[in-house]
Amino acid sequence: MSHRVHGLIRYSVGILKGSMRLRWIQLFLSGFLVASGVLAVAQPQEIDPSLLKKASDGNAQAQYEVGLLFHAGRGVPQDDSAAATWFQKAAEQGLAGAQLNLGLLYDGGDGVPQSYPQAAGWYRKAALQGLPEAQYNLGTLYERGDGVPQDYTQAADLYRRAAEQGNASAQFNLGLLYDNGTGLERDYAQAAAWYAKAAEQGLPRAQYNLASMYAGGHGVPVNLAEAYFWMDLAANTWNGARQQEAVQARDLIAQRLTQTDLLNAQNRAAKWLADRHK
Repeated sequence: MSHRVHGLIRYSVGILKGSMRLRWIQLFLSGFLVASGVLAVAQPQEIDPSLLKKASDGNAQAQYEVGLLFHAGRGVPQDDSAAATWFQKAAEQGLAGAQLNLGLLYDGGDGVPQSYPQAAGWYRKAALQGLPEAQYNLGTLYERGDGVPQDYTQAADLYRRAAEQGNASAQFNLGLLYDNGTGLERDYAQAAAWYAKAAEQGLPRAQYNLASMYAGGHGVPVNLAEAYFWMDLAANTWNGARQQEAVQARDLIAQRLTQTDLLNAQNRAAKWLADRHK
């Protein structure tokens, strides 16, 4: 799926494998722990009895929060099997966050037998309630054909729903489908637009691909200063093996810029990074 653009290869791993999908959503779960105040009520060695009573009495939100505590090992030993039990109780009552998390556990085989069909079923329930993380995860299953028939058009529709709610990974994947003409008519302008939305949120792979679009004039006018700006951001925010690739691509672009344009692009990137870390 990769293709070369003036010496640059656009990053084409749009599908996040199960383990990457799992890790990303776990961060989302931690956000729920803080936002719901669960961390505040969790004691070092026990769950707040009033929360547990509410959960036992059938309160879906309490069941969900108890599931989060078991998943995180807060106040109880970490136990994804128990987490799945509580998530399922809440999920069966229609709580979208619990449906998403139960799907996640089936996706990764954590506390339950691994099952992509079960993951897809629970993601679907949450996606129908408009949860962008569930829409995104279900889209990756359709793109890979895990637990559902492979269907790029369905993947694109799900990515679009999540992308329109601001999900950066969905924005990137939708851009990639437009870039490659997979499930959608190839449209470099649409690809660049969706890459830009994800890039502005700090997604390095989107920054890299947007830079390559500007370097090659695909969907946008050739603009080497803009290409350098986005590639410099990717080089400074990407971790792992891809970082060196971004550094090399950035340095190739720099050779084609005037000193004035290069300095302006470097200053702009430095300001963007500083503002983001305030």
